[in-house]
Amino acid sequence: MSFSSLKNITPVAFYFASVVSFVLANVLKDKSLSFYYVLLVLGLGFFFMGMLKRIRTKK
Repeated sequence: MSFSSLKNITPVAFYFASVVSFVLANVLKDKSLSFYYVLLVLGLGFFFMGMLKRIRTKK
């Protein structure tokens, strides 16, 4: 699996994806608890990927 396409994504896109994941998690909280936790972890992952991308591009 090639992650070279992740180099072209801006940090704002990762932040936006994390917000969308958090919103979807809260909307689907009552319907599927396991999907809620998956979306929460995914949102946290996107957030930290955006932070790391931002730190690396500022250097």
